[in-house]
Amino acid sequence: MQIALDLPNDFVALQPIKDIEHDIRLSYALWLFKQAKITLSTAAELAAMDIYSFIAECKKNEVPVINISKEELQQELAAMMSL
Repeated sequence: MQIALDLPNDFVALQPIKDIEHDIRLSYALWLFKQAKITLSTAAELAAMDIYSFIAECKKNEVPVINISKEELQQELAAMMSL
C-alpha cells in the first residue's frame, strides 16, 4: 500500500526524499511498537532495518524493547535457576 503526504516545500528541501521516507517509516514503526500494536520484528521490517538496528533506534528514542517488571524478571530468573 502506498500513502501520499503533502509536505511544504521548505521541509522537503531540508533533506533528500529517501531520508524523509526513512524517517517517516522509522517514526511510525517506533510509535506502533511503543503502542504494542506490532511486534519488534514487524516494526523492524516496517522501518526497513534489521532487528538489531531497530533495537538501537528504540534505545535512542527511549522506547522500551522489553516490557517486564523487576518482579517478573526476578521470577523468571529464579525459575531458570531452579532447572
